[in-house]
Amino acid sequence: MRKIFGSTSESPYLADPGRLADVIAAIQAMGTYKFYKLTFEGWADRITANKNQAPYWKNVFEQHPEFFRLDSAREKASLVWRRQYPKRFHVDLEKRLSVEEFKALPDDQKGRVSRDPLTPDDIKALVDTAINLHSRALDSEHARRWWIPLASSAIGGLIGAVLGAFLRTR
Repeated sequence: MRKIFGSTSESPYLADPGRLADVIAAIQAMGTYKFYKLTFEGWADRITANKNQAPYWKNVFEQHPEFFRLDSAREKASLVWRRQYPKRFHVDLEKRLSVEEFKALPDDQKGRVSRDPLTPDDIKALVDTAINLHSRALDSEHARRWWIPLASSAIGGLIGAVLGAFLRTR
């Protein structure tokens, strides 16, 4: 179990009613933007046009390691799937470079090279995964509460029996 926002919950998808929509928005932005890794302020600006939401987005990225990773300095975030591609996508030319083309670039141009953006099918697979994880979290939450209607009925029946017995004795 993870501790989320001061309470214990099985899933971060249930911590905030808008969490699924935010995860989907982050997947879409991080999967298609020319640079695969940005600061939290950068992602907040790309996703919501509000850099002041950087702490919120850092929290989202940290609570969803199934999709996102932080760099070793914990200052930038990226999409896990995209990190698996080689760093050979030239963001200005919008094309993947061969190993030889990458090696031939001057050092100042290598900063303009990122990882390939995800394809629409890749993004769809990640969005579907997020939706499935959210659905499972909801199902799990409902399954944990199976006993509430049963207990309510039993307690109501017990109270009725006690009251009935008490009133008969009077």
